[in-house]
Amino acid sequence: MIIWINGAFGSGKTTLVTEVHRRLPEALVFDPENVGFLLREIVEVPGGDFQNIPLWRRQVASLAQGLVEEYGRPVLAPMTVVRRQYADEIFGALEKAGVPVHHFFLNVSAPVLEQRLHDRVLLPDDPERDEAARRWGKARIAECVAAVGSLREDTVVLDGELPTAELAGLVLERARP
Repeated sequence: MIIWINGAFGSGKTTLVTEVHRRLPEALVFDPENVGFLLREIVEVPGGDFQNIPLWRRQVASLAQGLVEEYGRPVLAPMTVVRRQYADEIFGALEKAGVPVHHFFLNVSAPVLEQRLHDRVLLPDDPERDEAARRWGKARIAECVAAVGSLREDTVVLDGELPTAELAGLVLERARP
């Protein structure tokens, strides 16, 4: 089983996965972004977004499937995927392989996202890269907020402005193996 936590940059995906993992310690945490970082070292990334690389989408699905099959444990994946076509490719491959996916989307208002991203520090030792990451997230707020209207039908939309502990409870209630 995969618990995929989706939402805008700054919506609290990683924080929520950390709390869910605390409550479900046998789960594996898989950040699909790392697949993108690896690809970025090997090939040019169209438009600066590794999700535009079909190989990224295939590898994310393949690795998530492999983790479930090889280790027989739940997999927690915090990753923004707001393009419906890309979500369909990843989740469709997992469904075809018989891997259950519980897809959650943290719905957070644009002003709250803007503030969270303003306050967030990802790379304290590299202020230039930290600011670049902040700009990247802020530039995608509108796209991410609008994505709520085109999510897959099986997506559970959660109020991402609720306390993390409450959100973790809702996720586990819906996805408990």
